[in-house]
Amino acid sequence: MPATPSTSPPAIVTHHVRYAFADGVATITFCRPERLNSLTFESYAELRDLFATLQHHDEVRAVVLTGEGRGFCSGGDVESIIAELFARDAAGLVEFTRMTGALIGNIKKLRKPVIAALNGLAVGAGAVMAIACDFRIAAPSAKIGFIFPKVGLCGADMGAAYLLPRLIGLSKATELLFLGDPIDAHEALRIGLYHQVVADGESALERARELAMRLASGPAFAHSMTKQMLDAELGMSLDQALEAEAQAQTLCMLHPDFRTAYDGWSKKTPIVFAGAPGPFQDKPARNKPGQDKPGQVKP
Repeated sequence: MPATPSTSPPAIVTHHVRYAFADGVATITFCRPERLNSLTFESYAELRDLFATLQHHDEVRAVVLTGEGRGFCSGGDVESIIAELFARDAAGLVEFTRMTGALIGNIKKLRKPVIAALNGLAVGAGAVMAIACDFRIAAPSAKIGFIFPKVGLCGADMGAAYLLPRLIGLSKATELLFLGDPIDAHEALRIGLYHQVVADGESALERARELAMRLASGPAFAHSMTKQMLDAELGMSLDQALEAEAQAQTLCMLHPDFRTAYDGWSKKTPIVFAGAPGPFQDKPARNKPGQDKPGQVKP
């Protein structure tokens, strides 16, 4: 009798970024430290497709995005991208700008929490990717800047003018997008752009992994609904939002995770949500997370 074809999504293989998975958490690492993790045409496209693909991998319950070396991401590579852009006509240019925008769209549309672990400088496209994530945890050295006007471009790139005012307000976003001046990590924390800045000597990546593992142990269906509602309700009236939340919470109450949580709390037993890699972590875990299992990376 022939074997039943597998319906599992294919294994994730990356060529231009490093991908690893462990304990319900996918870690995506920019891996061009000698270029401050600047992006190429190929890495933009791969990231766009990777974030779309992750939606179909149920084993992935949270995502960490970080950089290797002393930078998070310095945006598009001057040598490999800028020269070619000068040679393109309008159709070729808009093809590129739509691709970079699709990357941001796929980060936001992914119904799983995404955490930026800002190990260092994030500027240009790197800054926009950071603000597209749901959480931002930074090292003290992690400056962030929307430097587009410094290279003759408008601050409204890759959704920056949509995302930034929603995080820090229109007034401060106007300043950052018009001037393009990077701000340091503690200023970013003060204005609400970063969620946490770790102490000197601590690792932003390790702190991000702890948060990711906590989220991965939680109710994936409910987390997906929370992310969807946070995005959708920005454009709703109060009455529309109340109705949307009434329906969203009804769906969560019908999900098995609701009964699982009730039984665990009432019986004082560990809560293991559907598909979770382990018991629910109700408080931040300060133990060292497990090591990632490297995915296949090709040069």
